[in-house]
Amino acid sequence: MPSRKAPLIALVAVTALAPVAWGSTYAVTTELLPPDRPLFTGLMRALPAGLALLALTRTLPRGAWWGKATVLGALNIGAFFPLLFLAAYRLPGGVAAVVGSVGPLCVIGLAALLLGDRPSARGLLAAVAAVFGVSLVVLRAGAALDLAGVLAGLAGAGSMSAGTVLTKRWGRPEGVGPLAMTGWQLTAGGLLIASLAWLAEGPPPALDGRALAGYAYLALAGTAVGYWLWFRGIERLTATSVTLLGPLSPVTAAVIGWAMLGQELTPLQLTGMAIAVVATVVGQIPTGRPPGVTAATGRGDPPAGGRTGAPAAAPATRVR
Repeated sequence: MPSRKAPLIALVAVTALAPVAWGSTYAVTTELLPPDRPLFTGLMRALPAGLALLALTRTLPRGAWWGKATVLGALNIGAFFPLLFLAAYRLPGGVAAVVGSVGPLCVIGLAALLLGDRPSARGLLAAVAAVFGVSLVVLRAGAALDLAGVLAGLAGAGSMSAGTVLTKRWGRPEGVGPLAMTGWQLTAGGLLIASLAWLAEGPPPALDGRALAGYAYLALAGTAVGYWLWFRGIERLTATSVTLLGPLSPVTAAVIGWAMLGQELTPLQLTGMAIAVVATVVGQIPTGRPPGVTAATGRGDPPAGGRTGAPAAAPATRVR
């Protein structure tokens, strides 16, 4: 009889490709893209990818899902990207990464409130260890703090965390796949960023071949595929286990910086990477309940608006 752990491990591994892809964003941005255009970069990541997925799936929201898709797109993309970039500009990169790494703690709290998922001591310890590990990887001596940057980083982590938990709670409409849901959110978020980018940064900059290649990579691998894998993972795993894959992003960025950009990795950074990876692995250990099963009811939450939607989560053993 085949082990039930195999589909779960495979699902976690595939979902982990999303933060790994996001970890490559720093190298692509610094090496290929025009400087000082963070909102335009966010726009080019989100909107083309969203429109391409809409064209591919040919599926639009219906009824209440127009509003839900807009809310999810704003939280996961439209608000998260600008807040992330603002934090990166106001804070040293290491500080911004550490502030953003509190996301798993936010998700654990919101999942308890909105999904009825009772937080476990193991999950809380894994989230705290992940923050500590990331801080060892990215922090530098003498890093300065800026209140506006810290608040933006915390708000960005909270926005993405709320989007993660609401994505889990609402599920998706019956007959609509994760690819279409990803397209809805990227398009809604991209349209929000478009107005902000025009107001804050003006007309688009001139783009050469390197920049076009960089934006194409970010839109395809880092956004369309990355967020599709992420939202697919949220549907089939617990919100906490998915968000604890997030520390793989700064770890990947550090490895790419060492391998491709000639950046040094100190013993302290290697220690932090090991702690972050171990915390990620510990965060994937099942709690004994199938994903989506609440402590209060013993059942998965039904989709908002009745039973016409797909379940918010399927057991990990039912990977399709």
